[in-house]
Amino acid sequence: MARRWTYAHRSPGRPPIESEVRALILRLARENPRWGYLRIQGELSGLGISVSATTIQRVLQKAGLDPSGGRYSLSWRDFVRAQARTILATDFFTVDTVFLKRLYVLFCIEIDTRKVHLAGVTAHPTGPWVTQQARNLVMTLGDGLSIRKALIRDRDTKFTGTFDEVFRSEGLRVVRTPVRAPRANAFAERFVGTVRRECLDGQLAFRSTLVSTGPPWPPLGSIYADPATLTLVILTTSVSRAGAMLRSSPLARAGRNNKATSEPSTAAATATNIA
Repeated sequence: MARRWTYAHRSPGRPPIESEVRALILRLARENPRWGYLRIQGELSGLGISVSATTIQRVLQKAGLDPSGGRYSLSWRDFVRAQARTILATDFFTVDTVFLKRLYVLFCIEIDTRKVHLAGVTAHPTGPWVTQQARNLVMTLGDGLSIRKALIRDRDTKFTGTFDEVFRSEGLRVVRTPVRAPRANAFAERFVGTVRRECLDGQLAFRSTLVSTGPPWPPLGSIYADPATLTLVILTTSVSRAGAMLRSSPLARAGRNNKATSEPSTAAATATNIA
């Protein structure tokens, strides 16, 4: 009797769905982040697969996916990464010399390769100067500018309308970042931070010189731009070497000469008073 009436018992409730159907549901959800569980149910019905909406919702929740179709959210970071080949970014950073002179460095960075192009270094970044550096940069990039579609810059007043027009004439769209939003131009800002941490914060700059490729190089302690390769090279010096350079500077020599000429007259006056 027992052998005749014994049968396989199954757990109560609906039977589990097949693994192939489960994998298909997850694939549709991941490849179509805007689809909700009702849309996925409709697509499965079109394929001849009958699955309830509740089952699809439960499968997505167990996999850590939002069943409502809100899985699609394109952030600014994701957008920039997806469009990196077509974007350039530009900005300024400053270099303060030991003679209390501030230099402005204009650069442009390729988002995809992180290659930095130095546009120029000046103590007076006027509108015409910035525009001319933009023209020089466009000529230097040449055909490499054809794949670029956008230029990101901040709202610095040194970037004039003529500066923007130089890039617009090449087919680029100039995108201005929001007010007080440095993260919108994060790649350029990060390069500025790297330059400061790795070089400028621990070194002393003396002067700016524009030189051509090859020797003779400018003396140690100067900042120069190589227009042939458009790279920024900073010749720095240690603090002890900087002290020696300051002592040998024309200003220091003039001070020592003035002190030397004034000491005999002071000694003579002292001798006269004693007498």
